Amino acid sequence: MIKFVASDLDGTLLDGERRLPEGIFPLIRKLHSLGVLFAPSSGRQYANLKKLFAPVVNDVLFICENGALVKFRGKTLHLSPIRDRDVLDAVREVRALPHLYPMLCGADYAYIEDTAMPFFQYAMLSYTNCKKVDNLENVIGKEDICKIAVYDEIAAAENCIKVLPQRLPNLRTILSGFDWCDISSPDANKGEAIRFIRKAFSFEREECVAFGDHMNDYEMLTECGRAYVPENAYPPLKKLIGRTIPANTEGGVLTKLKEIIAELEETT
Repeated sequence: MIKFVASDLDGTLLDGERRLPEGIFPLIRKLHSLGVLFAPSSGRQYANLKKLFAPVVNDVLFICENGALVKFRGKTLHLSPIRDRDVLDAVREVRALPHLYPMLCGADYAYIEDTAMPFFQYAMLSYTNCKKVDNLENVIGKEDICKIAVYDEIAAAENCIKVLPQRLPNLRTILSGFDWCDISSPDANKGEAIRFIRKAFSFEREECVAFGDHMNDYEMLTECGRAYVPENAYPPLKKLIGRTIPANTEGGVLTKLKEIIAELEETT
């Protein structure tokens, strides 16, 4: 019996305009009434997720910053920050490469030092609490850094992901979108967050469902008994997972959630 559902947002649950699909909140409330915990699982920060899911904020669990931060009803359940010296090394390595723009993602705020477009626009859209600072190095040590998001002017799969992992061997660098890659501590990912949640809430793997569209979702998908990717998912991930639902622009996650609800109602 399903007890937990985690869904990525951008490219998965959100539509083509990066909006929550109409009807998601009644479905989350229905899942809650059936004893199922729903978890938005994203590279986005907690402040942004809390704002996005304000109507159901006390009914959902938030997996933020690609799993480095887990929040439930305002409390931090899990935090896996990057060591300060590794943050400094990463910032300097990213700066040394052309076409890349780093953002420090703290537990409370995101920090940028560049206002170049479209990087600045994307940063302000996805991060509700975002501060422009003169130098990112001045932020280090003042707040736990969950993740370093890197915007790539070219294409992340063709540029930064080919060079950053070798330059930052002590950290985890993963594709998180067409023009983004994320740098985190080696043990911070959505799969680790799911393992923590399963233990904390006594969920079995077979009782968990996950939806995701990119490689930063891979560990989360493999940690759940049922894993689905939308038709628009990153092709290598589709090949790895195999089980697909309609694209995010066609409401694939909502369709599957309705099926899960119908399945649960038949057994109660």
